[in-house]
Amino acid sequence: MIEFINLSKKFKEKYAVKNLNLTFNDGEISVLIGPSGCGKTTTLKMINRLIEPTEGNIKINNKSIFDFDEISLRRSIGYVIQEIGLFPHYTIYKNISIVPELLKWEKGKIDKRVNELMDLINLPRTYLNRCPKELSGGEKQRIGVARALASDPEILLMDEPFGAIDPINRKSLQDFFVELQKALKKTVIFVTHDILEAIKIGDRIGIMKDGEMIQFDKPQEILKRPKNKFVEELLGVNRNILRLTLNKVLDFVKKDFKIINKDEVKEIKNFNDSLYIIKNENNYDGFILKKDFEKGRDCIREIVFINENENFLDTIILLLSKGEKVAVIKCIERGIMGYVEINDLIRAFEKEEYELSN
Repeated sequence: MIEFINLSKKFKEKYAVKNLNLTFNDGEISVLIGPSGCGKTTTLKMINRLIEPTEGNIKINNKSIFDFDEISLRRSIGYVIQEIGLFPHYTIYKNISIVPELLKWEKGKIDKRVNELMDLINLPRTYLNRCPKELSGGEKQRIGVARALASDPEILLMDEPFGAIDPINRKSLQDFFVELQKALKKTVIFVTHDILEAIKIGDRIGIMKDGEMIQFDKPQEILKRPKNKFVEELLGVNRNILRLTLNKVLDFVKKDFKIINKDEVKEIKNFNDSLYIIKNENNYDGFILKKDFEKGRDCIREIVFINENENFLDTIILLLSKGEKVAVIKCIERGIMGYVEINDLIRAFEKEEYELSN
């Protein structure tokens, strides 16, 4: 647990951060967001004493940061920045192993940890002998995360880590990090300027302005009940649309499906399920809805696959772009889990809207 107690930072005579009193819970991602100059990065850097507080205190597991040796404190906290900061003349192995080597881990322990991390971030171990220039931007950012996790710290500080990545790879990295956090349960303080990113990955969001914390709460509470006009403006006119990113499709999964081969299509009339997925050896050829089959429309439609953590908004956009009304949920570990229909997602959102307005 990280606790801020009357925390302030002055540069000359001006407060960059003013009188923060907050608690960041263990195992949660807390996102700090606000306009440029609001104090979010300064706040982040005070946790590992890259910037020294002017007033107040920070406690980590009830121990003041001033009771730690500065270097030991920094080595015990993972740190990821937008520029990644990989050493260009070091191999990927050397970049990841820097902190364990500084902590004087044995070579065998370091090798094991580096290999574990490469598996965790879904990059091949053959990359370990490469240099950063041989990797894509997204791959380098994953290595940056692996390096921050190398000593298995309880706390991870992330300062706009995906800010310099193109939109497609940025979404992929966000999905990757959300999945990673489910497994690791680190205490993460994450700085961003992107409200969509904050809502997508944050367990809690802290909205800052002029060095002060305006609102610190769960994303759904901030979206439903913004504290003041500034928060409303930060969320934008599409605040209700943003709430679609909080609703997960897995809550509306339908399981009345059957996997069949192409020869069984003609037997659909004898089955009781609503959706039939046609499998051809290790591939899927498409799907047929029983209601279409009964109307004489037995055409096989393209399957739109989504993962089990996908949200309403991304699923609706994907289906509209494909001209489809059904998405099949596929998990790497468990295979096909079921399907969702776009009309069910829209009706659920409309119902929520009605309940909020009454």
